[in-house]
Amino acid sequence: MKEDSFSVMNSPGPQEGMPVALCRVGLFLCVLGVLGLCACQEKNSVLGIVGRPVSVPCFYPEILTLVNFSIEWRRGSEVVLRSKWEEDVNVEGWSTNSTKISADAALTGNLSLQLLTVDPTDDNMYYRLFLSSGENRSAPVCTVCLRVAASFSSPKLKREDVPPGDKTAFSCHSSGGFPEPAVYWLINDTEEPPEGSVRTLAASLPDSQLFNVTSHLTVNVSKDSSVSCIIENPFMNQTLTSKSYGVQRNTVVSRASQAMWIFSTGLCVVVGLMVMAGVAYQIHLDRISKRRKDEYNYQQQKRGYTRQPLCANEAEAVKLQPKETVV
Repeated sequence: MKEDSFSVMNSPGPQEGMPVALCRVGLFLCVLGVLGLCACQEKNSVLGIVGRPVSVPCFYPEILTLVNFSIEWRRGSEVVLRSKWEEDVNVEGWSTNSTKISADAALTGNLSLQLLTVDPTDDNMYYRLFLSSGENRSAPVCTVCLRVAASFSSPKLKREDVPPGDKTAFSCHSSGGFPEPAVYWLINDTEEPPEGSVRTLAASLPDSQLFNVTSHLTVNVSKDSSVSCIIENPFMNQTLTSKSYGVQRNTVVSRASQAMWIFSTGLCVVVGLMVMAGVAYQIHLDRISKRRKDEYNYQQQKRGYTRQPLCANEAEAVKLQPKETVV
């Protein structure tokens, strides 16, 4: 919008306004090319992933016709690799610990620079190859811009505690990525939040230069609405989304009540099972005791141990019978 308004104010007509604006935008971007931004958007760029090796390509078949030559790879103005060849034999070489080239480079024309690891500080850096044959030194044979990227972690979306009111606050956090990502919020998958409701902060870690990003959304939404946080890293072709379904204002209390209800229900079930097991065991003992008693009475009757009551005459005769004594 700024470019359009500027071009309208300073251009002779509406048909020339847009080309002028585009030219000025292009000029502005090329000024930023001091940081390598313009070149890294062209074909002579390569993408490196933080912590992984990458090859900076350079193929120069004409080197097969040379007998004695030397090459020099530079990172910006810093020399990172130097190699001298005589009769297709590498007679001298030097490089940093993180760079190397193929041993048969002079036989294949593949002068690609191998970076053993990529660091965020390498982002938008030019790598140039210079070739020297005898006393002649060529212009850069290859010029490649290195872009650096790293994947972000899956965003963590949660509701924040805010003073009582009609609005609900959310926070979205993702870490460990590069470069700084774009953060978007969506309500019900299609609706953008109102202007001024989003606050995003991206911080670069001092030790690794990787980014941690935290975005806050404060908005008035219904309880059945969904809120989505989207982290986009175009360099990695990466889009990460975290969604929250439904808005519950008493999330912590609800979870605590649900946990207590589950615990109480489980306790009641355990106590009920214990009571049922106790009753069943007591019934089992009673049945065993009754069965043993019935078996004992049956054995007694079978052996004739059961005494019959005496009649009245027999009882009296036994009572009147004199006892024998010894004089």
